[in-house]
Amino acid sequence: MVRTRFAPSPTGYLHIGGARTALFSWAFARQQRGRFILRIEDTDTERHTEDAVAAIYESMRWLGLDWDEGPFRQMQRLARYREVADRLVREGKAYLCYASKDELDAMRESQRARGEKPRYDGRWRPENAAGRTPPAGVAPVVRFRNPDDGEVAWNDLVKGPIAISNRELDDLVLLRADGVPTYNFGVVVDDLDMAITHVIRGDDHVNNTPRQINIYEALGAPVPKFAHVPMILGPDGEKLSKRHGAVSVTQYAEDGFLPEALVNYLARLGWSHGDDEVFPVEQFIEWFDLGHISRSPAQFNPEKALWLNQQYIRRADSTRLARLAAPRIERDGGVLAGGPPLESVMDLLKPRARTVNELAEGAMLFYGDVHPSDQLLAEHLTDEARDALADLRERLAALAAWEPAAIAAAIGETVKAKGLKMPKVAMPLRVVVFGQPQTPDIAPVLALAGRARVLARLARYAG
Repeated sequence: MVRTRFAPSPTGYLHIGGARTALFSWAFARQQRGRFILRIEDTDTERHTEDAVAAIYESMRWLGLDWDEGPFRQMQRLARYREVADRLVREGKAYLCYASKDELDAMRESQRARGEKPRYDGRWRPENAAGRTPPAGVAPVVRFRNPDDGEVAWNDLVKGPIAISNRELDDLVLLRADGVPTYNFGVVVDDLDMAITHVIRGDDHVNNTPRQINIYEALGAPVPKFAHVPMILGPDGEKLSKRHGAVSVTQYAEDGFLPEALVNYLARLGWSHGDDEVFPVEQFIEWFDLGHISRSPAQFNPEKALWLNQQYIRRADSTRLARLAAPRIERDGGVLAGGPPLESVMDLLKPRARTVNELAEGAMLFYGDVHPSDQLLAEHLTDEARDALADLRERLAALAAWEPAAIAAAIGETVKAKGLKMPKVAMPLRVVVFGQPQTPDIAPVLALAGRARVLARLARYAG
């Protein structure tokens, strides 16, 4: 059975690159009818926070990336890492190293001075340390005895065949003096214990892979298949960062993205299925395969993400959109009670809106306290406009039915009676009723605003 995992380090919020890795791992497990495991790699005790852990869980749930097992925490497995490290020491595949940080720094500085690549020199390998007495009071680390010759080779499911000479690798630390595993050791023990068959991760881990393969082989364990996904770049071709806009999943939720839209966009970042742009996650799972992941970096396009979100908002159920927009409207001071049905407002606004935040902002036309600026009033509420709006108020007040067609007809009659073009009436009408010169189609907007509000606003400014 295929078993994949997502193993973030909780040193910050889940970012777009991590979310895409999680999505690809999750989709592959679902497509193969396998299992998807969530693991929190929390051994960086100085940088990880529980807030970040909670944000990872929240982001995964918001995206709909459900896990079958876990979440597991590395810091709860320290005894297991010690057990495996002790076994490697007993078998002569690892050893205790007593070199201090100052010693190691001096060693590397000396190597650089000679023009050599800095690397551990094996000074505490058993054959090199024979007869030496370990220094008193020094807690040793456990180092892996990397093979001296040969090469490590694997067929990466994204990048193709890769081979690294063992001479390029040194004896990495497996277990620190405090018993906490290093990344390369912890991930191997975890993936082995959790029977992970496919490791899908960012290509910044390619250099870690040969070290991990050597540890697997030293343990006599099967090596999983690796798929290293290229990084995501910003629109300028540089590594994606905060200066390119939102990079965390939680920020996209706050900015009013729908989770299915962000999943759709992430799916298209470095993977494709023909020319298909908009597709539900169920279709993505059916189509997804590792062979169609690009070997080149993907480029994040904020405008394309917004366009895709707009497509999903247009198709979304208005009741759901109302539920999402309501707290945003109230946060901004809007009062829903006494206004038109929010679902109807969503019906009106969603063809144009790109985000839920834009829906909420547009809805303030109906639920906010409108105060046209002096500048707008001076620009649009001319004597000619006042006269036209006074005429329109009488026509609107006389309507038997307050509905868009009748309202549109009344506006048309005023335009004709006053010999004006439509914008000369519609723009000042929008300004006095809604506080701005542009809104969706004026007749449906006025119908939703309600007879009492519209007539009161006209009386106030053009009575």
